[in-house]
Amino acid sequence: MHNAVAHRRKGLWPESQAEASVTLDFEARHSRRAAVTTDRGEQILLNLPNPEIMAEGDGLRLGDGRWVAVRAAAEPVVEVRHHDPRQLLRLAWHLGNRHVPAEIRSPALLRILPDPAVEQVLARAGAQLTKLEAPFHAEQGIHEHRGENGGRKDRRGSR
Repeated sequence: MHNAVAHRRKGLWPESQAEASVTLDFEARHSRRAAVTTDRGEQILLNLPNPEIMAEGDGLRLGDGRWVAVRAAAEPVVEVRHHDPRQLLRLAWHLGNRHVPAEIRSPALLRILPDPAVEQVLARAGAQLTKLEAPFHAEQGIHEHRGENGGRKDRRGSR
C-alpha cells in the first residue's frame, strides 16, 4: 500500500501528472490518516502531516512521487430554501452557531448533510427542503486561511 504524504490545493500541484483519482465523500475528505481506494482499485494510505480539508481538484502526492487527483463523491444532501431571503440568512446563522456543516450554493440556497433533527427545525421555520445526491463542500471557517502548500494556518501564521 502506498502512502499519500502531501496534499496540495487545486492549482498548486501538477494536475496533468495525475496518474489516478480518488473519489471521497465529505467526511473522508477531512482526514489526516485513513485507508482509501483509488478509482482504479489501488489501496493508498492517507498519511498526511496535518488534518486537511480536501476539495474537488486537489492533489495528493504519494511517497513514490506519483500524484492522485481528489474527486468529491455524490452523497445524500439536503437543499434548504426559504421564500424570505432574510429568514434563510437567519437559518444559516443558526446552522453555523450549532456547528452544522453547511454549503452556501447561492444567496437563495444552502446545502447540509442529512440530519432529521436539524431538518425538522428548518421545516418548522418555514424552509423548503429537497433531498438529493450531490457532492458536498461545506464552507470553511473564516478564522483559517490557506498557505501556499494548502496547509491550514491560524491567524498568527503558525501551523
